[in-house]
Amino acid sequence: MALTKKGEFWYGTTSGDTQAELRSYSVANRHEALRFASSQCDCGCRTFALQTNEEAGVAIRTCTDCGQDHLMGDSADYVDDAVPEAHECVCENEVFELVSGVSVYEGTHDVCWYYIACRCVECNLVGVFADWKCEAGDAAAFLAKV
Repeated sequence: MALTKKGEFWYGTTSGDTQAELRSYSVANRHEALRFASSQCDCGCRTFALQTNEEAGVAIRTCTDCGQDHLMGDSADYVDDAVPEAHECVCENEVFELVSGVSVYEGTHDVCWYYIACRCVECNLVGVFADWKCEAGDAAAFLAKV
């Protein structure tokens, strides 16, 4: 399915739809995401609850199957100073598929900005739920931890 707008929100059914919304958001933010990764737990599950603290640069995803918490990207470096808050969809669901995207500094592979986009598994709303400036080094290594 392609992205569909209903009222003020966008809806889709695939990670490609979520990535398209993330890319559009990042272009408007003037830090275009060029590299992407979908989250998957070690147990194979692809759905999570999400907590973030944008000021501290921290994101935690909690697997809906096994309950394991995962610090995303370089969050382990900042979690001690953070008070993450849970995300909820407009339909009040708290379970999402996650796609992360990063912009990089021109001429490098170093992360400049981090985006976390979600697709609600209940109503299919897609959107960027968190983003922040991020000096995380190599994009591939960073995205391997989302």
